[in-house]
Amino acid sequence: MELLWGTKPAPTRGRKPGLTLDQIVAAAIEVADAEGLDGLSMRRVADALGVGTMSLYRYVPSKAELHDLMLDAVTGEDLPMDLTTGGWRAGLERYGRLSVEGYLRHPWLLRASLTRGAMGPNQATALDAVLAAVDGIGLNSGQMMAVVELVTRYAQGVARERIEAAAAQRGGGQSDEQFWAEYAPLLDRHLDQRRFPALTALWRDENSTWVDSFDFGLATILDGVARLVDGA
Repeated sequence: MELLWGTKPAPTRGRKPGLTLDQIVAAAIEVADAEGLDGLSMRRVADALGVGTMSLYRYVPSKAELHDLMLDAVTGEDLPMDLTTGGWRAGLERYGRLSVEGYLRHPWLLRASLTRGAMGPNQATALDAVLAAVDGIGLNSGQMMAVVELVTRYAQGVARERIEAAAAQRGGGQSDEQFWAEYAPLLDRHLDQRRFPALTALWRDENSTWVDSFDFGLATILDGVARLVDGA
């Protein structure tokens, strides 16, 4: 925690440090962005910095602490967050969108522990900002935290789907449009209205309109929160 919060006393003896903690964390984030958490190791970070692996332990005692530092650093990318302007609904909507954008920038965040890791100053600042958005609207503390977690989990699910879709496109060499242009006629031939009546009706509805699933889902969640607030 001292390392994460910057309260660890600087050494007064020994060689002058050749690296900074910020340099190490930035290099680790670059490795994780490019290779995922599976590709992240102290040796890999040391190679990126052009130093020996053991020298990193002088700055960061363990890989777990490095993870905590990385999480806090990327959380700081969206700070400061003004989530109170425009009311609680606008604040939660902005928080949801910022969260998705953050996961897309750093897909490894979806695998990193956001519940069991040590909370750093940037994470505390971000959580305080989103809690401020729902403070004073009639919810108790447990409900406030549950609402924040609900929007967070939704953002994670949306980001995960987009990341997987992008990976599938890279692996298969087809865009979504190309995939569906090839796949749709095949599916249409196999849909039997007697066997799949609801699905077939939806699939062949020429008057259907496309609904942005992210906007629809987030709006539906916030509608539910609004009902909770109105009944508080």
